[in-house]
Amino acid sequence: MRLKISLLLIPFCFGLLQVSNGQTVQQNSNGLKFSVSFDQSVHPSNITGRVYVMISRKEGRDPKSQVGVNGVPFWGMNVEGLAPGQGAAIDDKVFGYPLESIKEIPAGDYFVQGFINIYTEFKRSDGHTLWMHNDMWEGQDWRRGEGNLFSAVKKVHIDPAKPETIELVCTSANPAVKIPEDSKMVKRIKFKSKLLSDFWGQPIYLGATVLLPNGYDEHPDKFYPVNYQHGHFGLGVPFGFRDPSAPAAASGRPDQGFTGFWMSDTCPPMIAINILHPCPYYDDSYAVNSPNVGPYDDAINQELIPMLEQKFRIIRQPYARILSGGSTGGWISLAQQIYHPDFYGGVFSSCADPVDFHYHQIVNIYDDPNAYYVEFDWNRIERPDTRRTDGNVRSTMANENLFELVAGDKSRSGGQWDIWEAAFSPIGPDGYPMRVWDKRTGIIDHAVAAQWKKYDLHVYLEENWPKIGKDLVGKFFIYTGDMDSYYLNNAMELLDGFLKKTKDPYFDGLVEFGRKQPHGYGPRGPELVKLMAKQVEKNAKK
Repeated sequence: MRLKISLLLIPFCFGLLQVSNGQTVQQNSNGLKFSVSFDQSVHPSNITGRVYVMISRKEGRDPKSQVGVNGVPFWGMNVEGLAPGQGAAIDDKVFGYPLESIKEIPAGDYFVQGFINIYTEFKRSDGHTLWMHNDMWEGQDWRRGEGNLFSAVKKVHIDPAKPETIELVCTSANPAVKIPEDSKMVKRIKFKSKLLSDFWGQPIYLGATVLLPNGYDEHPDKFYPVNYQHGHFGLGVPFGFRDPSAPAAASGRPDQGFTGFWMSDTCPPMIAINILHPCPYYDDSYAVNSPNVGPYDDAINQELIPMLEQKFRIIRQPYARILSGGSTGGWISLAQQIYHPDFYGGVFSSCADPVDFHYHQIVNIYDDPNAYYVEFDWNRIERPDTRRTDGNVRSTMANENLFELVAGDKSRSGGQWDIWEAAFSPIGPDGYPMRVWDKRTGIIDHAVAAQWKKYDLHVYLEENWPKIGKDLVGKFFIYTGDMDSYYLNNAMELLDGFLKKTKDPYFDGLVEFGRKQPHGYGPRGPELVKLMAKQVEKNAKK
């Protein structure tokens, strides 16, 4: 359904179900309702969290797996102290996406499912107490979070004009995520970070998936350069490598090409490490020290990397440490090189997230009045968010943000826009991130936006180039498609303009724009490994 402009203007409320003395306080509605409850057998105690209802016209897949920006309708509301057997009422006052209210559901037959996202209490060291989804190594995806509850799919006939309560009882819980076993060449690390656990008041874990070079065990005295990879959380192996000695290799799946290269004599020997740092807001932390997210930069560079370099035979010198990443990882890897200019020896950054907030994708957060639309005298145009390389728009700014608002208020959706707020915004009076714009209307808060400047990479480089430029010469290798799917090329053009004009010293690196290329443009696999090895060799000669 096309998002209606009126959706951006009409105020709405998010239901908070509070349970006191066994009584349920519900919004007053005499029409259609969904009642979502859970059985004591799957969760014996009261729940504080968020309750959802999802509907689909399609049979076969659970509606919860069909939720997305262009997915099936769903509605969400917070609950506090919901007891086993008690129903949380999703009525026509509860906000949803892409249908604002359940009264907008066309009459017909649907497959319906209830879901409960369980929150954990975090008593942070800054004095704030927050309720958040606690990542259980699933990558901050509430739909897959361990212990979260869901009902069986029920086929029902819905007519919003008729008063009816559709009961959905959650009788199943998501299983724990299974971490793959180590093999000869692939090792996995998961450890409790003291810095982050002290900040959050709950155990917080960092991790890594380590790909060793061919012959590592056979040459116990040899040390190797390292590629530190950043990006979205995942338990897969760097570059998609499949260890021939691992049990999964017996499945008969064909090798995709990189494994053969990595095992060959033509592959430059190095260690590749995928850094894992999910946080209570997202599947990664953006590796910054942030008032909302906590000291993730410190934890990664003071706890995780020293531990990895002690455990594995890594050359502990800047020339041998090379960063890489794409998209979110493109921003993180570039930021890590900038913030630690003399610790890393180069960065290969592809399709980086916004590096200048004059183009936060397509929004100038410093000057634009509204993130969702551009207003003219007699008209206003919705801002696009995602496009194809032919220019066709896949979603708008309002689409993605309103989807996140249903998934979770107070920046708790686990979504892209919410982690940017968590990473870059100051803390609000309630302990949650301050909104850079009103999530309902798109109106930008320029006082909050001004606080983002300390994380604006272009601004940071321009202000600090006289001090850090000498340690960054020849270390930037940046790639972006000039038709990036999320308009990320706009911000990169601004950064490129600055870098090309640098003097004393000149940056002496590479910023490459791929003609008509979408999100994801940049070297990969064997090509990337060879480029990184060349950078190590150049550094070593210096």
